[in-house]
Amino acid sequence: MHCWSSCSGNRPYVLIDSRQRAGVTAADDDLRFFPYETPYPNQREAIDRIANSLGQARDVLFEGAPGTGKTLSALVPALAYARDNDKTVVITTNVHQQMRQFVDDARAITRTEPIKAVVFKGKAEMCHIDVGYQECQTLRDTTRELVDTETDHEALAARQEELLEASQEGESGAAEARNAVMDELDELEEELDELRGGNVCEYYYNNLTADTDDFFGWLFDDVRTPEEIYEYAEGQNLCGYELLKEGMEDIDLVVCNYHHLLDPMIREQFFRWLDCDPSDVITVFDEAHNIEGAARDHATKTMTETTLDAALDELAGLDDSRAEPARNVIEAFRDALVVTYEDELSDYERDNVGEHWEDVSVANPDARDEITLAFLRLYEGRGIDTETELAVQLGRTLDEEYERAYKDGEATSRAECQTLQAAQFISTWMDEGGELGQHPMAGVRRNDQTGDVYGRAELYTCIPREVTRNLFDDVYASVLMSATLRPFDVTEDVLGLDSPATMAYGLAYPEANRRTYAAEVPALFASERDDPATQETISQLLGDVIRFTPGNTLLFFPSYSEAERYHSRLSVENRADEPFGTLILDESGKSTEDLRQRFVASDDAALFTSLWGTLAEGVSFDGNEARTVAVIGVPYPRLSERMEAVQDAYERAYSGTHQKRDAGWAYAVEIPTIRKTRQALGRVIRSPEDFGVRILADKRYTEADMGKYSVRRSFPVEEREELVDISPEKLKFAMLNFYTDHEAYDGAPPEP
Repeated sequence: MHCWSSCSGNRPYVLIDSRQRAGVTAADDDLRFFPYETPYPNQREAIDRIANSLGQARDVLFEGAPGTGKTLSALVPALAYARDNDKTVVITTNVHQQMRQFVDDARAITRTEPIKAVVFKGKAEMCHIDVGYQECQTLRDTTRELVDTETDHEALAARQEELLEASQEGESGAAEARNAVMDELDELEEELDELRGGNVCEYYYNNLTADTDDFFGWLFDDVRTPEEIYEYAEGQNLCGYELLKEGMEDIDLVVCNYHHLLDPMIREQFFRWLDCDPSDVITVFDEAHNIEGAARDHATKTMTETTLDAALDELAGLDDSRAEPARNVIEAFRDALVVTYEDELSDYERDNVGEHWEDVSVANPDARDEITLAFLRLYEGRGIDTETELAVQLGRTLDEEYERAYKDGEATSRAECQTLQAAQFISTWMDEGGELGQHPMAGVRRNDQTGDVYGRAELYTCIPREVTRNLFDDVYASVLMSATLRPFDVTEDVLGLDSPATMAYGLAYPEANRRTYAAEVPALFASERDDPATQETISQLLGDVIRFTPGNTLLFFPSYSEAERYHSRLSVENRADEPFGTLILDESGKSTEDLRQRFVASDDAALFTSLWGTLAEGVSFDGNEARTVAVIGVPYPRLSERMEAVQDAYERAYSGTHQKRDAGWAYAVEIPTIRKTRQALGRVIRSPEDFGVRILADKRYTEADMGKYSVRRSFPVEEREELVDISPEKLKFAMLNFYTDHEAYDGAPPEP
């Protein structure tokens, strides 16, 4: 059905694995940043190709299996090109563990070729006095004004001393000039009294007045983490966050989170801190298959009922001609939101609203959404556009007043203007709510203190390229790397990339160290999962997989509920004569790090989790920490309204592109599912010496004729070639033979 969506895509790319070498080696000059004695052979190839692409200012899509050294393959040529061409490299991830790995790699590089590198996190994680963004901005401005005024005062005081001495020596005009200076000093002293009575930041004050050379000497002596910077700065009574921003000029490498690049407002400030034009920045994105979702989150806009109520409270009794039109607009939109979700919720649904946001459908296929229609019915005024603009203007005036009050010390905190937030959101809702890729929604949740249900309006962004295309167009070049970027043409479309260079590297480890099986169990369609015979087949298979794994077993299911189902079944069947070992259940909302630590500390555990949880990617399990991994079923995400909206938007945006059919389903559902499946399989076999078994348990993964339901062709060709179809009854024998060959069993292997 989706023959074009096989992971080779329609455009050519280079595939290199341990059996196929192109014989190209990277230039020695490009390897001067390489921190180890010898790169892997495929690293040399990747470094050379990325270096060539950067020389052409060309973006790169780089897929590499675990062990291909993706980070250094991207960083080494990027740093070499940046050093030679006055660029700055920014490497970014949304995975905390990977950021730690970046720091380790950067530290290793500095031992070979010293670089100036900084690791950047958001202000909230580095602030010493725990204030919000706007408060911090005001404190920074006020503190700088205080220091500047003190500096002016010191200069004038010194000048008046000079003039006093000159007048005492009889110099003509000195006394008159001194009087003028004294008048200025009096004015400055009054200004200083006001500034010192206002709000200032002691830490930032010390930044501006103390000698910070020792800090920067320490900072660039190695690659420092944000935690280390915070601790060092705290000990010196300095603001490490602001010093870090100051030290980002003329930097070689910056390590940061996705939001520094994907949020347009933060990105603009971020490049300003770097003191360079975006065209002088090379970006490297790790786990780049996650950019799509992260960009969608950054572009989505929300407005809660409580903020709308706060805006109306803010406007109450306000003596301003713009207050009435502002109230007209905000009150009508607030009432429209409430009327809409009240109409959509049944009494039962309302009674069962919980503390987490729950979606309420408001979209219409052939007209504007229900909130907008209710807004237009309820609104009374001169014109929505005019009164909304007046509300925005009034909001800006109020916001400036809040800024002044905090700056002058009349307020102990920097108030946020609710009117401005509400008016700007309503303006965006009306202007953009009907555009392709914008899906209006409502949501409800229960206030855990009052017990009341309240709502929010949301403009859900379905097509992330509206966020990412400008970024990739503005910077010099980008390298996007992941173990699961194919099909490349889909990644290009979704992110708005223009003809990037593409390359893919398969596992460079010995094939004898791995087996990948497609188990011919029934196709686990949602409608079939409750069938007792199917559940018995899956339970038997899982029992065999766990018992014949010499070490820990990772089991990924389509959902947490399915994981719980089979954890319960096997817990009942966990007999003393044929033990399964420790069975661990991952549950939604629980700490996955604690769970992971418990799992890896064991040597015979099985972990039951959802493929859509946090353990399916970005986490390494080495050796016996996870010998076998199994994906049970084809774990399509739950088809929610959001998923359907994305699917519809992709269908409309891309079905006419490259003669593709069913682009909506492929782009929004099938390809992300296969990527997640491939990510899960990559949790095992993490080094050349490692070995293990990978299992896909569902008939749709096999070569059986499943028609449009088959997903085997959605895997890259070299991964399809490794898939071995096997009946569930024979899987334990295959595992026994494989692990016996690797002398993996500690003692006698289990009896099949």
